[in-house]
Amino acid sequence: MEQHSLPGARFVDPKVLARIGNLELLAKTVVDGFINGLHRSPYFGASVDFAEHRGYMPGDDIRRVDWKLFARTDRYYLKEYEADTNANFSVILDISKSMTFGSRGVSKLEYGKYVCACLAYFAQKQRDRIGCITFDSDIVTHIPPSAKHLERVLHTLDRVKSERKGDLKVPMQKMAEHFGRRGILLIVSDLYEDPEAVVDAIKPLRFRGNDIIVFHVMDPAEIEFTFDEASSFQDLETGEQIPVVPSALADEYRRLVQEHIAALSSRMSQNRVDYALLNTATPLDYALFKYLSARQRLSRVR
Repeated sequence: MEQHSLPGARFVDPKVLARIGNLELLAKTVVDGFINGLHRSPYFGASVDFAEHRGYMPGDDIRRVDWKLFARTDRYYLKEYEADTNANFSVILDISKSMTFGSRGVSKLEYGKYVCACLAYFAQKQRDRIGCITFDSDIVTHIPPSAKHLERVLHTLDRVKSERKGDLKVPMQKMAEHFGRRGILLIVSDLYEDPEAVVDAIKPLRFRGNDIIVFHVMDPAEIEFTFDEASSFQDLETGEQIPVVPSALADEYRRLVQEHIAALSSRMSQNRVDYALLNTATPLDYALFKYLSARQRLSRVR
């Protein structure tokens, strides 16, 4: 998988972050390092202020161009006001039992917690209202978006436990009732369902006018299938033991996984949902970069 790393990526390796132990400190470490790197990055220019400027797009009112910033950067940026940039932003984390798998020290659930914490902290710095939902086969916890809820969100993420199998349809239908006001919803899940079922589950949220970003979290072993010894594999959600000879099915497995990923990406795109595959070995600046890129696209089509 292609990765985008910005300056400071050495501080956001998932295995290194796991040693921090404090989710708020972890989020601050990642986000502050990311922002410092982004200010030096040629992708966004040297003087970007996330909360107060955005790039000029054809059709924008030129009276809002910041000409002083143009003189320093030779780039056009519009002045943004708080009412323009503030949004309701909710992280929606899958805490089903399949998310507990981890082959390299960091499980999908832990990685998902890191992603949600970092994005919540990042959104708070943009003065968004922050909310959180955790789910498995039903909604487990729900914190409505508020400018004062970052601490509650981080506390909730820090205490999550995987106890049941997952099912996207029921919790997503219930979530649609909660999100009557348009916002940005970040869904973090391993998406262990048929692509059509995944998209059908998410549609009620999209129909309510929400902007949806989906981060598909997978462990490297699930993508690469590097096992080489015959053994029994256990379904984490059902407990079923399945005897497997890896050499006999490795190529077929990898083909099916890539087809699943491609189908999810295609179906999401058709329904105007931003989709990104996140490997749990990937530094977290990649997730932040994907979120920021998606948010910029969403802001242009609103």
